[in-house]
Amino acid sequence: MQQSAMEKSNLITTLNPESPISEAYRSLRTNILFSSIDAPVKTLMVTSCQSGDGKTTTIANLAVAFSQEGKRVLLIDADLRRPTLHTIFVQSNQSGLTNILANQMEWQDAVRSTSIDNLYFIGSGPTPPNPSEMLGSKKMNLLIEELSAHYDMILFDAPPSLIVTDGLVLASKCDGVVAVISVGMTKRQQAKKMYASLEHVKARLLGVVLNNKKKKSKDQLYYAYYGTNGRQ
Repeated sequence: MQQSAMEKSNLITTLNPESPISEAYRSLRTNILFSSIDAPVKTLMVTSCQSGDGKTTTIANLAVAFSQEGKRVLLIDADLRRPTLHTIFVQSNQSGLTNILANQMEWQDAVRSTSIDNLYFIGSGPTPPNPSEMLGSKKMNLLIEELSAHYDMILFDAPPSLIVTDGLVLASKCDGVVAVISVGMTKRQQAKKMYASLEHVKARLLGVVLNNKKKKSKDQLYYAYYGTNGRQ
């Protein structure tokens, strides 16, 4: 990845791995890994209440943090309506997840290498007329099962859970879910509704990332992780 593109990518874990924010992502990684010893998390979805909460930046940096630990990581853009992950990693989005689910290509042909060791990427592909049905299909179940045999961690960037049902459909298929809440944007009632929706589909909410909270020190952003004490 060229430096000019990297600077625009929001990948702070790559640009400044010693920064407090990068350390916060590593702490988030550790909390996820230790969230349940008896039921290890291998497939993880990140969602939010609405657009602009920072879920895509969060999952991109979290994927880097996992790869920096030596894990073989696959990052998948499952936001089939408004995909943006490919712009962060400077990848084409002409083909990807939707093509796999539509039996137009094998998953091996959709995987793209990134400039980061151990980190691989599958874009969303062309926007389909039926995103929820695609993510809820048996083909998606089989894909997750097969990918799990080839990667240590599989991370899904999902649409905001209060806008469309796509993310909720996918949440029920993953080992865990992390929700991103943006200070000053996400309302309390929105957060409660998102939690209730995830609980309704029996998703395993591992915790919440509090995004864009100003620290006392000048020009710093604070990312906090709050576990859910094992609640399913």
